[in-house]
Amino acid sequence: MAPSKSIILPTLLSLTPTALAWGTLGHTTVALIAQNYISKETASFAKKLLNDTSSTYLANVATWADSYRYTAEGAFSAPLHYIDANDSPPETCNVDYDRDCGEEGCVVSAITNYTSRVTSKNVSAVEQQKALKWIIHFLGDIHQPLHDEALDIGGNTINVTFDGTATNLHHIWDSNMAEKLIGGYAMSDSISWSNTLVGEINNGSYAKEKSSWLEGLNGKDAKSSALVWANDANEFVCSTVVPDGTAGVEGKELDGAYYDTAIPVIELQIAKAGYRLAAWLNYIV
Repeated sequence: MAPSKSIILPTLLSLTPTALAWGTLGHTTVALIAQNYISKETASFAKKLLNDTSSTYLANVATWADSYRYTAEGAFSAPLHYIDANDSPPETCNVDYDRDCGEEGCVVSAITNYTSRVTSKNVSAVEQQKALKWIIHFLGDIHQPLHDEALDIGGNTINVTFDGTATNLHHIWDSNMAEKLIGGYAMSDSISWSNTLVGEINNGSYAKEKSSWLEGLNGKDAKSSALVWANDANEFVCSTVVPDGTAGVEGKELDGAYYDTAIPVIELQIAKAGYRLAAWLNYIV
C-alpha cells in the first residue's frame, strides 16, 4: 500500500506554497462556476452562513480548507482532501471505498460527513459554516484525477519539469498547467476562466453533455454520489495522466504535447466540479 499522503504531503507542499489542490485558480473557478447555477434560495443560504454578500461569496472561501489543514486545529483534515485508489494505472483505474478510504477518512467520507452537518440543527453555526467551506473545497478536490490515486502518493514523488522548472506531476496538475493556460491565479483570472467555461456549459462544447454530469447524483446518498465523481476523475489517470506509466513522465519536460493533451481534461474537470457543486448545494438547501 502506498505511504499516506497525510504524512508526506505537508513536507512536499511546504516547499511549494502554491501547491494547493487545483491551486487557487482552480478552486476559485469551480466556486464561481457554481454560483451561476445555484438557486436564489441556495445563494441566500450560503451568503447568510458565510456572512458574505459579495459577488464572489463562494470563491472567497474556496481555498480555506487548504490553509486550515496546516493549523494545529485543522491538522486532522489533511487526509480528507483525497482518496488513495490502490489500482494499477495505466492498465486499470478504479476507486473502491472499502479498499481505498483509510481509517482517518478520505474525500468521499468527508463529503458525506459535511453534507450531513451543514444544515444539522445539532451543529453550531460556526461548524455549519466550516462544513459549507469544506464541501465547496472537497467538490473541487475530488475532480482532480491525482486526488483519487495512490500511485506515487498521487504523483507527488514523480519528478518532472514544466516550462523549465523542476516540480512534480501532482503539482503541474494542481497548478502549473492551468496557470499557463490562463496566465495567472488572481480572482480576476478565475472570473475570466469561469465565464469562459460557463459559456461552454450553456451553449458550447459542454452543452450537450452537461446533463450526463449529474448522472449518479443521489441527494439522499452522498457517499455513492461522491464515489461516482471520484471514479469519473480517476479514469483520467489511466487515459491522460500516466497513459504510458510513470516511465512516460518521470524526469521529462511536460509543457509540450503532454500539456496539450492534459488541458482539455483540466478544463472539463473544472467545469464538471462547478456544475456538480451547484447541484449538490441546491440539494442540501
